[in-house]
Parts: sequence; C-alpha cells; structure tokens
Amino acid sequence: MVIAIDGPAGSGKSTIAKMLAQNLRGNDGGPFTYINSGNLYRAITLGCLRQGIDPRDPERVTEYAKKAPVMYKAGRLYLGDEMVEPLLHSDDIDRAVSPLSAIVPVRHVVNDHVRNIARGLNAVVEGRDMTTVVFPGAEYRFYLDASNRERAKRRFQQGVSRLSLEEIEKSIAQRDATDRNKEEGSLMVGPGVIYLDTSDLTLSQVYDKLVEIIH
Repeated sequence: MVIAIDGPAGSGKSTIAKMLAQNLRGNDGGPFTYINSGNLYRAITLGCLRQGIDPRDPERVTEYAKKAPVMYKAGRLYLGDEMVEPLLHSDDIDRAVSPLSAIVPVRHVVNDHVRNIARGLNAVVEGRDMTTVVFPGAEYRFYLDASNRERAKRRFQQGVSRLSLEEIEKSIAQRDATDRNKEEGSLMVGPGVIYLDTSDLTLSQVYDKLVEIIH
C-alpha cells in the first residue's frame, strides 16, 4: 500500500507522513516505510554545493545526480557514509533546492529512486509531485496546504533559519512561484487528491483527519 502526500514547504506534510508511517499497518499487517523525496533533492543539492556545482546548471547537476551516493539506511538518509538529515534545512539549501529540483532530468533520477525504494513495501511517501507524477495510482493521495504566514511562522519557530519572519515568508512565496511553474512535477492539486488546509489545525487534528479517511 502507498499513501502519497503532496504540498508546499511548511504545510506539515513531513511530520504527518512520519506519524502515519510510525503508527499505521498495511493491509498485510506490515509496517510502513517513510520516504521523503524532498530530502533526496536536498541531499543532491548539498552535494552540488560542496563540489562547487551551480544548482542552476542542468548538465552538471544531472551528471552529479546520476552518481550521487544518496541512500536510506535504517530509515535515515545518507550521502555516502554521512547521515545528512540535520544539514538539509539550512538557508543555503533552501535557496538552491528549488531551481535544482526544477531540472527535469534530475526529477526523473529522483522519482525513479523513490519508486525503487517503495517497490514491494507499505510506504508513506511525501514531496512535491508524489500524488500527480510519481504515484498517481496510490491507494490514498493527500495535498496538505497552509497560508504563507502560517508556514513562515512554523519555519521561524524551528530555529534553523537566520532570516526574519518576514524574510522567510517572502522566500516561501518565491519558492512556491518557482514550484508551481516547473516544466514537470509542478506544485498542484491533482484530480481526485484530497485537499486539506492545515493553517488552523494542530498536527494531531491533521493526523486524525487523515487516519479517519484511511480507515
């Protein structure tokens, strides 16, 4: 079984996807694996920045993405031998990941990787185009959203950005514009996808709503 979750940054999809994966069981009684496609793009972005590759250079980024040593080990994301999850939400990564993830061949590389990881598993997958491009036939498809202001507040409260609340909100708006206008895999609510605005909901309330639908 695949549960696919889309939505913009700060909508709560990562936290909710983790909660679902930790607590649900598939029709076969087996556990769920959590897969975050956004972190795969961020890990590739981190590798590019470390090697001095411009994240807007399609040829060099694609060449790196095809050979990037990105993998999951025991549910954690590694770049080579380094567990990189704590490094993936810096301001530098935030600025670079959107143009990098708009490169179509890179999207193909990451999407194939996500499908390969999920093959034969019960999986909760989340990212920009999980419900529309990668798993359009998933048993359950959700799009989580929230206002720009609320998403900026959530990001600000994480304490990982050096930007002010207003600067974060501006950055979010710019990133959304890029994501909605991608040549492939743009940010959108696909046909048949269940939409939920989380602006005024707690994480527990969002989780309960999704579990109710799944059950």
